Amino acid sequence: MSIEILKYLFEQHFHAAVEHVRPLQGELGGSGRKILRLSAGPRTAIGILYDVSEENAAFLAFSRHFRRHGLPVPEIYAEDLNQGAYLEEDLGDTTLFEFLSKNRAGGAIAPQVVEAYKKVVAILPRFQVEAGRDLDYSVCYPISSFDRQSIAWDLNYFKYYFLRLAGIPFNEQALEHDFSRLTDFLLSAPRDYFLYRDFQSRNIMLRDGQPYFVDYQGGRKGALQYDIASLLYDAKADLPPELRQQLLYDYLRALESFIPVDRQAFLSYYYSYVYVRIMQALGAYGFRGFYERKAHFLQSVPYALKNLRWLLHHAELPIALPALMAAFQGTLASEKLQSLASDADNLVIRVFSFSFHQGFPTDETGNGGGFVFDGRSLPNPGREDRFKSLTGQDAPVIDYLNQQESVHQYFASVLSLIDSTISTYQSRGFKNLMVSFGCTGGQHRSVFLAEQLAKRLRTRSGVEVILRHLGLENLRK
Repeated sequence: MSIEILKYLFEQHFHAAVEHVRPLQGELGGSGRKILRLSAGPRTAIGILYDVSEENAAFLAFSRHFRRHGLPVPEIYAEDLNQGAYLEEDLGDTTLFEFLSKNRAGGAIAPQVVEAYKKVVAILPRFQVEAGRDLDYSVCYPISSFDRQSIAWDLNYFKYYFLRLAGIPFNEQALEHDFSRLTDFLLSAPRDYFLYRDFQSRNIMLRDGQPYFVDYQGGRKGALQYDIASLLYDAKADLPPELRQQLLYDYLRALESFIPVDRQAFLSYYYSYVYVRIMQALGAYGFRGFYERKAHFLQSVPYALKNLRWLLHHAELPIALPALMAAFQGTLASEKLQSLASDADNLVIRVFSFSFHQGFPTDETGNGGGFVFDGRSLPNPGREDRFKSLTGQDAPVIDYLNQQESVHQYFASVLSLIDSTISTYQSRGFKNLMVSFGCTGGQHRSVFLAEQLAKRLRTRSGVEVILRHLGLENLRK
């Protein structure tokens, strides 16, 4: 898959040559898609490169269908499915999760965020009912309905990638019996509606105060309860219980304008779907975190366990699931998982190196960015033939830069500023800090500086350091 095809699609649509290309998503995301912003003057678009043609086709078909119903989703500008590429409307950089993160103090969430959530839950029934009535479900991928097989995937995902890898004891036969009872109950709910599948705060964009919706390519036919459960029990969003209840009833009022709603019947299924969604999320965190060893995915586990603890105390299911409930209790009692909760209190510091020619790193935490240091004033090893094939991780380059007095003065100033900022962030309970070093090629100076800072920071208590070299990642592609 080549960026050139996206440039071609952009030029065909806008009749202008692409001036800038900026990656928008890296390894911190769970998707294999490459997402880029292309621009020429004031004209911008989002380009997608992805090699799963069926999923691409589903997203494009859903997008056009939803737009025919007047729903706020991105316009599709151009596509080349043979090349795994398409171009869509640029909805900006602010997700609902980022907006929430910037406008809260613990459990106190600003009124403008609550208003945004109210708009979102009011629109959800339009996807589920209005647009779901005449949707062509034959384009769904990988499956057209949230059926027994879909539920089994989610439950086994939880069992094998979370319970097993976290070392939670369970009786396999008894747990399978509970899974079967739970599945039978879930499938007895009305399921003739569009199920968005990943309806959560990171998949909702805010532009001019209005919500727009993305990442519905996994949609299929299913029950109404699943999507509202996904939004309100979105782990890291960590919505207060009283706000969740308020938004649930706002959603039900909006739903009643489309179909008759028996609230008691709806709620009898609702918390079972909440449990399924939490299990699906924990399975994903376990797969990415325990199995693939991408530690940042485990940061969401304590928030999911907080939701699980609330459910066990406040939500009584209409069916008995003793083995599953015992597994949940074991999860909450796990020392291994309790240590993750302690880790979640750490300040996470993301250190990047990058090339100024390739664009700034993107902050995916909702914190809005951080320090960007320009290393181009320092002596450049890349100008010497002996260093051109090397990087700031190689000993000859490290020795060269360590011999430069200007490098030591520069780094001392950076370290002083970062040290004081970390102390302030920790005292105020902040969770994320981003520090980026740029140079011309993103290969020598910026890599050296990022490595040196990460090495120093890893000696401090109460911090977790994540290091990425974006320029080197691009060189290796």
